Amino acid sequence: MGEAHSDEFCQCQGCVGKYTLLRDEENPRLAIFERRLPCCGCGIGWSSFLLGFVCPLIWYFAATLYCCKYYNRDPRERPGLAASAVAALIFTVLAIITLTVTLIICAHK
Repeated sequence: MGEAHSDEFCQCQGCVGKYTLLRDEENPRLAIFERRLPCCGCGIGWSSFLLGFVCPLIWYFAATLYCCKYYNRDPRERPGLAASAVAALIFTVLAIITLTVTLIICAHK
């Protein structure tokens, strides 16, 4: 039994006219989005965003992917990567504020 490739579709008489081809002939890049996103269908961006609450370093990894325009490979990744980048920025600002306040309090003791 051979596997069916995404480039093949049935052209038998029984099927002609019943099924619509999902791929756009003018823009073959649209066929990429028929695939499921990695990480349980959430994509790398949203998975990184959620896992970042457990380990914030993951937000920085996703922010790096966002800055390197990883979403050009699959634009569906863009919102999750952007959310992770914003979370990394907020975490950095809060960490700096917390560290500054802690150092000021320790210096006055």
